[in-house]
Amino acid sequence: MTKSTDLLQGTLDLMILKVLTLEPMHGWAIAQRIRQLSKDVLKVNQGALYPALHRLEHQAWISASWGESENNRRAKYYSLTKAGRERLKIEEKSWDRLSLAVQGVLKAV
Repeated sequence: MTKSTDLLQGTLDLMILKVLTLEPMHGWAIAQRIRQLSKDVLKVNQGALYPALHRLEHQAWISASWGESENNRRAKYYSLTKAGRERLKIEEKSWDRLSLAVQGVLKAV
């Protein structure tokens, strides 16, 4: 991500989990989907994406399997697990609380 859009580690994890609710995706597709949904504001670089994917896989919130990409290349596809769906609900509630708190400060000052 660029300096102007640096996000906390947990925020990237939340976005990855959310994007994977749609369907299993490989890393590049996840980054592209985040970029697309954010209207090109959020650009996730590989240096941030792949450590996050490994971290989420280690926590058993996503699983990975090898498959073939759209351009006939071998790619690792990531899927949301049941534990990941449960964690997503928790993280979304936490994000809502945090963003409301930040909005409150910004509007009050």
